Amino acid sequence: MTARIGLIGARGHTGRELLRLIGGRDDMVLAYAGSREFAGKPVADMAPEIGGDLAFEALSPEDVGARPVDAVILALPNGAAAPFVAAIPAGTVIVDLSADYRFDDSWVYGLPEIHGREAIRHARRIANPGCYATAGQLAIAPLRGRLAGPAHVFGVSGYSGAGTTPSRKNDPDALADNLMPYALMGHIHEGEMSRHLGESVRFTPHVAQFFRGIVATVHVELAEPMDRDTLIGCFRDAYADEPLIEVVERIPEVRDGAGNPGAVIGGFAVDESGRRAVIVSALDNLLKGAATQAMQNLTLALGLEELRG
Repeated sequence: MTARIGLIGARGHTGRELLRLIGGRDDMVLAYAGSREFAGKPVADMAPEIGGDLAFEALSPEDVGARPVDAVILALPNGAAAPFVAAIPAGTVIVDLSADYRFDDSWVYGLPEIHGREAIRHARRIANPGCYATAGQLAIAPLRGRLAGPAHVFGVSGYSGAGTTPSRKNDPDALADNLMPYALMGHIHEGEMSRHLGESVRFTPHVAQFFRGIVATVHVELAEPMDRDTLIGCFRDAYADEPLIEVVERIPEVRDGAGNPGAVIGGFAVDESGRRAVIVSALDNLLKGAATQAMQNLTLALGLEELRG
């Protein structure tokens, strides 16, 4: 099977990664790439992997709905997906990278390593998790049911996570020699992690002057004492069959996540009581935090090999 894929929102950082990943597979072909700003420009100028003479197009929801494809990836800002979702035929797979459907029970939440693959395999509507939410959940999920209180996630992301629309959060001058906290209460990823883990999570995001990558330092209180070896064992058992998740004893850093299609989980500090632990998660916000995960979800839903390319 060669699946025909449509991509809307190809201009952004994540869109570029998706073009590269689609172009690297021999079981997919890019049918169209939607970008108003780049309309008329050859896709191969941005993504040589795609090849051919395909050009970016300014596509309306009605245009997209009229194009027969096997799947559509929506890489749009929050709040922009609904008209496209309404126009796309019900039998077409949609993977939406915005936050618009992560709290909608009629959509499947696509984090395969934690929430399983079976539901994704039968899904036509898949909500791709957020980047911070992926990093935090991977560091907490093996301890579900063993926590005595909220997990506290201190997250730091490269400025590519702030998108391409100019703001202080992606302004290299504002970020130079700086670490910028924001959304101190009620960040959408806080609710996302709490909802899908079934555990209370407290989250504080920060943006730094590096371009890509995320580190999430997670503090948890344990209901029963646990030593470090047991803690590490929980994570090794949970991710033993997950090739994109590496469990290490050292403390992961930003450079471990940047450019990595998966995630690195480590640190594993435990206090003398055995009831307080710290776990660190590192990943690339544009890859496992977005594009790689979207490709996992897409391939599972289409019955293709998950990790090819």
